[in-house]
Amino acid sequence: MKRIFLVEDDKEIARNLCLLLHSEGFTTAHASSQKDAGVMIDEGRFDLALIDISLPDGNGFAVYTRIKQSQDIPVIFLTASGDEASVVTGLNMGAEDYITKPFRPRELTARIRSALRKYGRASSTFEIYDLNVDITTGIVKKRGSEIFLSALEYRLLLIFINNPESIITRSRLLDELWDAAGEFVNDNTLTVYIKRLREKIEDDPANPQIILTVRGTGYRLGGNYVS
Repeated sequence: MKRIFLVEDDKEIARNLCLLLHSEGFTTAHASSQKDAGVMIDEGRFDLALIDISLPDGNGFAVYTRIKQSQDIPVIFLTASGDEASVVTGLNMGAEDYITKPFRPRELTARIRSALRKYGRASSTFEIYDLNVDITTGIVKKRGSEIFLSALEYRLLLIFINNPESIITRSRLLDELWDAAGEFVNDNTLTVYIKRLREKIEDDPANPQIILTVRGTGYRLGGNYVS
């Protein structure tokens, strides 16, 4: 899984972005200030950085410079609406892209994947049994034949793929699906989507091998997988 470095001081925006990226198959590391970002850059490696230009103790341009001194990764700036001067500065520095707040989730993830592809770091495929998921393109295949999933079904599958060794509670699934999709998902709806997803990806939905039920807790990914 590709690791995204998010530098954003607004707690609500950062939370929603982390949930969105997580649901799309990425892992995230979050810093809320220029100082925190500097510490994390020294301690970790990333595949792409999302940097807010306005920070409480400095600016995103300084964070960009610090990143480029140690890591050759694509950078996308997050900027306020109408701040053309900042956009020009960021692009002149060598940033891969920028996106204006408020942004559309699908547009942001598309720009991230595009930047990763240009740097040769696009997300790889995930395989379990005879199911193959190409996280870069969003294509899901079973025994080589494409399976068509709804947006929520695909997001649900990505949550399991992104947490292959974890038991995922129903409450966590509800939180992540609701926040990521921007739709209300209740307990009954979740049951329906689990059932529909199993019908599409399992050989025998009544006896699933890919998405297993953990009685009284939630679900987990089963079997051997390759990522």
